[in-house]
Amino acid sequence: MCRWIAYSGGTVPLGHYVTEPRHSLVAQSIKALESTAATNGDGFGLGWYGEHVEPGLYREIRPAWSDENLRYLCHHLKSHLFFAHVRAATGTPVVRPNCHPFACGRWLFMHNGFVGAWAQIRRRIECLIPDAIYPSRMGTTDSEALFLAMLGAGVEADPIGATEQILHRVVTLIAEADPRQSLRFTSALANGEDLYAFRFAFNDSANTLYYKTSISSIVVVSEPLDGEAATWKVVPENHVLIARANCAPEIRALRVPSPRAIDDVA
Repeated sequence: MCRWIAYSGGTVPLGHYVTEPRHSLVAQSIKALESTAATNGDGFGLGWYGEHVEPGLYREIRPAWSDENLRYLCHHLKSHLFFAHVRAATGTPVVRPNCHPFACGRWLFMHNGFVGAWAQIRRRIECLIPDAIYPSRMGTTDSEALFLAMLGAGVEADPIGATEQILHRVVTLIAEADPRQSLRFTSALANGEDLYAFRFAFNDSANTLYYKTSISSIVVVSEPLDGEAATWKVVPENHVLIARANCAPEIRALRVPSPRAIDDVA
């Protein structure tokens, strides 16, 4: 599975979290400690907010450890809210449009997980993406499809509710296609001010997710940057971590009913 970092707080160089720690994201791309895929070398990406409403993006298909530009960018780029992601592909091609994070308007999204029965349910999930948003579908990943479907479900007005709605539909589609299949959804979503980190699974255990706070910042990670889990807090399974601007972080249970509670998701 992929590894990622999300940061929100005072403006800092990206390298402070992406490249410099002992168990940095670059180090995790070579050898992850808490992942089913020890190596995450199928591309990487950065997404950050600066002077503009829309985020900046840098994505590459080479492994993070082999791109010298990444270290230079992380040394010079500064941001108050940024994402970084290293990819372990789960069946879709290793091409730049499939590298995380994904952006649409002012929103950023990245994902670590898996959508079971994807070949059977892909068309029905893509039908959840409104026509006005569909031109932003640049790649072929399940992750990007979920993101755009979430936007179509009303992320702008209610980020958590829209995400719950799409998760609700996806687990039902999976259950209908093959009850043995699963969904793992550990993801981050941001709009330049607020950060949401989701940890959810259906028919499986959720991928790991940790966070650490200071007086003015929060960092959310797939696995601890110092390799010491005891110094980090765990986001519980089937919960969302909410870090809104100028507010203390909070954790809330996700309300995703059983697939049996849905009559029609067509």
